[in-house]
Amino acid sequence: MAKRVLVCEDEAAIRDFVVINLRKNGFDVREAETGEAALRIFMEEEGRFHVALLDLMLPGIDGLTVCRELRRASDTLGIIMLTARSQEADKIKGLSSGADDYVTKPFSPSELVARVTSLCRRVEVNADALHQKAGDRLTGGDYVLDLRRHCIEKKGVPIELTQVEFDILEMLFSNAGRLVERADILQRVWGGGSARDEKVVDVNIRRLRMKIEDDPGEPEHIITVWGRGYRWQS
Repeated sequence: MAKRVLVCEDEAAIRDFVVINLRKNGFDVREAETGEAALRIFMEEEGRFHVALLDLMLPGIDGLTVCRELRRASDTLGIIMLTARSQEADKIKGLSSGADDYVTKPFSPSELVARVTSLCRRVEVNADALHQKAGDRLTGGDYVLDLRRHCIEKKGVPIELTQVEFDILEMLFSNAGRLVERADILQRVWGGGSARDEKVVDVNIRRLRMKIEDDPGEPEHIITVWGRGYRWQS
């Protein structure tokens, strides 16, 4: 079955470029020129998409707002932000709003297809893994990572995670007490094939701390190993 992609881009030329190249590579694509239209399509089709591509700058509801709404509706949807801006602050805003990745304009067809393919594969692989591991749980102190429900429990209270957050946390839990290099997280969670800034790892770690640490500013469990990576401490 073809992987389904929702494309939201207000510039017709760019939208056509994206849609044509995705369809040429076998994706089932729905397109929208506004954030309102993208949200409507997502709801009408009951969220049956693997990946959403969202332009950051949109008329009406902007891309960040659309991203947050889609993320609230689905923890497993892969979200990629499209932006003409190269500043780090804009990338961080997108990732902090729930996006999994970003592509800076202008981009090549091969880069776009590689990013979407990688994200689709990860969503599918993790769905299969969760099905096969039904009932499996990883424990770390007061925390239990539930591989079936795709969440972490903190003292028995479930906390929902995005796909990326879950993947990172599973990696940290599986290596509890040991350093996990940023580069290794980047490779395993986002895959190879195109250059990515390791800042994407740091932003997602920040989101995880906001969800699970009592004091995100003074984390007790997701510990930074300066200049190298992170480790889980129970």
